[in-house]
Amino acid sequence: MKKFSTIAAFLVAGLPLASANAHAAPADATIAQAQAVAAKSKCSFLPDAPDKHVVVSGDTLWGISSRFLQNPWCWPQVWGMNKEDIRNPHWIYPGQIVYFDRVNQRLRLANASGEGMVGGVATVKLSPRARVQGLGANAIRSIPASAIEPFLSQPMVVDVNTLERTPRIVAAPESRVNLGQNEKAYVRGDLDGGTSFQVFRPGTPLKDPESGNIIGYEAAFVGTVKLDREGDENGDVHTFTVVNSKEEMSVGDRLLPIPPTPILSYVPHPPYDEIKARIVSVYGGVSVAGQNQIVTINRGREHGIDLGTVLSLQRYGATVKDRTDGNRLIKLPNEQYGHVFIFRVFDTISYGLVMQVTDFVKVGDIAQSPQ
Repeated sequence: MKKFSTIAAFLVAGLPLASANAHAAPADATIAQAQAVAAKSKCSFLPDAPDKHVVVSGDTLWGISSRFLQNPWCWPQVWGMNKEDIRNPHWIYPGQIVYFDRVNQRLRLANASGEGMVGGVATVKLSPRARVQGLGANAIRSIPASAIEPFLSQPMVVDVNTLERTPRIVAAPESRVNLGQNEKAYVRGDLDGGTSFQVFRPGTPLKDPESGNIIGYEAAFVGTVKLDREGDENGDVHTFTVVNSKEEMSVGDRLLPIPPTPILSYVPHPPYDEIKARIVSVYGGVSVAGQNQIVTINRGREHGIDLGTVLSLQRYGATVKDRTDGNRLIKLPNEQYGHVFIFRVFDTISYGLVMQVTDFVKVGDIAQSPQ
């Protein structure tokens, strides 16, 4: 049996530590934790949930969760994962088996060989592993990787704070305006020790639906450059070479450091603080989004959003006339129609993947903490 920390159990469940010490031994707290958190977060198991699921290549954490749980984002609560566990998640690999312990209403993970037999049920204790480069390459992903990979490695949206401090191309040899592969580019701005950069072109401004302020810009990825010679004490102009180009680079294009290879095994979870955001844009310049499409929201790192945050999607209820009460105007309740999974976070804006919707997502819709 996986032994969860008694203290962590009650912290995650939102119960006082005094209750933990007074009423539960460590073994009991393991069960109490999962049940208390599940009850608080409405993490109900499906009535027709299977007894077990063998993890196969191509599975996703969200998909497996949806086989057992009414709300797939409840996975961390059912496992009893605390905030640190979510940041450094347990890896789950093809060949392992997820068991549904119906008596205690929780899930267990085992190897196919039956490692760690307890009471006739094959289990294995999982320990948090550090998220370091290259670790867990074969682990299953949280959500479909193909839908989000381009957005993890290329700057498709840039928040205002980042744009203001990015270096920029100021000139090209022989007064040319456009640049291609292997050509020189002259850049001004703080490189912050970087030598390899992506080049992007700021595009359509993204406005906060609530304040009307510009909080970011759509960014077209145009290529990569590497540093040849840093500016010296006689000047602040750096010399770069174009490594590759998706399209011709131009004077005025901006630079961002090439990010490390992303790790996609972050865990779906509700936000730690209450969040109420709005849909800012749908990627591709369209007005509506469907399943597995990309949207941005007007909340980011500064608001407590982190990787794996799941928000419910709701549409404002219409204002209509109550014909039974003298045509008095009344507002209908907001309607929930799906979820959005946050997979890339900036200071004031974030990318999300649309999950399990029963209607189209529209700009201005609500994205808030699941209820």
